[in-house]
Amino acid sequence: MILRAFVAWLALMVLAIANGTFREAVLAPRLGPGGAHLASTLILCLLIVLLSWLLIGWIAPASTADALRVSGLWLLLTLAFEFGFGRLVVGRSWQELLADYNVLRGRVWILVLITIALAPPLAARARGLLAPPVP
Repeated sequence: MILRAFVAWLALMVLAIANGTFREAVLAPRLGPGGAHLASTLILCLLIVLLSWLLIGWIAPASTADALRVSGLWLLLTLAFEFGFGRLVVGRSWQELLADYNVLRGRVWILVLITIALAPPLAARARGLLAPPVP
């Protein structure tokens, strides 16, 4: 299951990079940086939900705990990629990297992380892969 979850995350990264390219090439010239950031974040959240819905059956979590492990893996890999790539490859400062978490300045990247955390277990539940919670 973990290997399949990793492969699904790689697909998610391809979508995220394509979304970022779309943001810079199409959205930013039309909406400006702030509007493009917001639109791109919402698009990526929708892509995460869609990918989770499509691939959760293939990932095959056997329990809610397994689905949460998928979420945890995706979160860990996403943060490692974001900070590792941003810091080591692009050369962004810690201040620049953390600026995307400042909701008071219109930076809503945290929505992507929340979506990553919720999408696998919710998709698994919605697809009938997990037993309903016991009251």
